[in-house]
Amino acid sequence: MLKSARKKEKDPEGRMPLAEHLRELRNRLAKAVLAIVVVSIVAAFYQKPIMDFLSGPVPQCPGRDLAQSRGGNCAVVLFNSLTSPFTTTVKVSMMVGVVVSAPVWLYQLWAFLAPGLHKNEKKYTVAFVASAAPLFAAGAYLAYLIMPASMRVLLKITPDSAANTLAMDQILDFVVRMILVFGLAFELPLLLIMMNVAGMVTGRRMAGWWRGVIMGVFVFGAVATPSTDPFGMCVLAVPIIILYFGAVGFSLLNDKRRVRNNPDALLDDDEASPLDLTPLPIGDSEPMPALPGQAGAGSSGTAGGERPAHRNGYDDAT
Repeated sequence: MLKSARKKEKDPEGRMPLAEHLRELRNRLAKAVLAIVVVSIVAAFYQKPIMDFLSGPVPQCPGRDLAQSRGGNCAVVLFNSLTSPFTTTVKVSMMVGVVVSAPVWLYQLWAFLAPGLHKNEKKYTVAFVASAAPLFAAGAYLAYLIMPASMRVLLKITPDSAANTLAMDQILDFVVRMILVFGLAFELPLLLIMMNVAGMVTGRRMAGWWRGVIMGVFVFGAVATPSTDPFGMCVLAVPIIILYFGAVGFSLLNDKRRVRNNPDALLDDDEASPLDLTPLPIGDSEPMPALPGQAGAGSSGTAGGERPAHRNGYDDAT
């Protein structure tokens, strides 16, 4: 009888035919999509508290009084079309499904890629994922904390003759963009560390980039943050700069450890290793090795003290 794919004996090096790879990919994708769909359906039943959480950073007017929003003091959150409640609920549910089911689909991705990785590659991948998740969570949490201040700065631009009404789907897009920008920006130092561990860049070279990195981070904060206010730009740029210098310090220590283990580790492919050209004292010079056919250093090469013949078999007379 034919064995099922699950019961077949696996190759110790993770090799399998192309058809088996495609079947494995299909199964992994099916499990990941199923997990996202199940969590999204469950989140749809709790869409009201989730929307209240997402709209929490908005300084809303008490009693939804639109008159109080004049001059940018507060805002009124509403749906601006008949289908907005449904489409917003679908967006929120899918977003929650992707985030909450992340451990499941990340594991399915890892289970598909892990058999083709070497032992050290698996170690680095696990370390990268274990460090990337807390950094992304820290960036997302910081984004949620500063969103009320960013929104107040933007609302203050409103003239006294106008009122503020914010659509719920626009608030959702704003929150998601802020979380993604802050979360992904916090991954930059980890990327630099992984490049240093892989030998692509040294800590000294990274330290030489500090002027350009500081300038680039502030420009990125001004362009990438949806709020486009100086407060959000500075709040995003300062933690990234601190993490960058932390990555530089780690890379410098890692380079020193690498040099201790291998003095030629940081040399370029076309760079020669340094040579010790210090002359030795005359008494400490090493004797030259004896040529083939000679008896050794200090002997004449013959038992009777006769002059040795040349290597070509002729003496000096010929």
